[in-house]
Amino acid sequence: MFIDSHAHLDSVDFDSDRGSVIERAKAAGVSRVLAIGSGTGPGTLDCAIKLAEVFEGLDASIGIHPHEAALATDDDFRLLAELAEHPAVVAWGEIGLDFHYDYSPRDVQREVFVRQLKLAIDRRLPIIIHTRDAEEETLRVLEEYWGQPEIGGILHCYSGSLEFAQVGLEMGFWISFSGMLTFPKARTVRDVAYRVPMDRLLIETDAPFLAPVPHRGKRNEPAFVVETARAMAELKGLSIEMIARRTTENYEQLFKQG
Repeated sequence: MFIDSHAHLDSVDFDSDRGSVIERAKAAGVSRVLAIGSGTGPGTLDCAIKLAEVFEGLDASIGIHPHEAALATDDDFRLLAELAEHPAVVAWGEIGLDFHYDYSPRDVQREVFVRQLKLAIDRRLPIIIHTRDAEEETLRVLEEYWGQPEIGGILHCYSGSLEFAQVGLEMGFWISFSGMLTFPKARTVRDVAYRVPMDRLLIETDAPFLAPVPHRGKRNEPAFVVETARAMAELKGLSIEMIARRTTENYEQLFKQG
């Protein structure tokens, strides 16, 4: 059985057939999906919880994405602290820094990131990190304000450097790979994935984005995580069944399930 450790099932892309998407995932052998709860920012921070209350096999996260950091108010942080107590919530994220798009000012992104790290520590929730063109600053923030290897977290949809991955592993993070692993030009991603220890490896779709080969160009969905697992198995020289088992065990270890 597979686990998709990161999917935006609240996306409008799934409004017409969300139930069927989840059923197809189950038919493909995907036993659990972590529904990411950053939504479209403040006003939708309970989106993943709502889905987990309706559909079996879903876990939920909460958090404010760096894109929407400028929209965050004190009331949103108070709401997040309350939502963190919901039994479906297993993680805080995705949170972090995005200096590629800079949809929110960088100083505001950093402030919102730090405030959420402190809340996650208080609630003892693993964090899900988004970082794009911001590795150095992300690392500085984590070194200063996180330091919680016993809680753990995920460097999600990993496409960064080997050096950042190695530091992340030392800090207690798991590293999750998406359909990018199957892209012909993604040699750096495969190089890093090859070097990540089996006990710190996760797979994800980041649906509806980044559909793997042979579905590239289509809407991504949790069932397609099997293709990422297949690519990982080929890369590691292992069976797909072994990748499924180890990544499932890793997910359960991180979120203390099973």
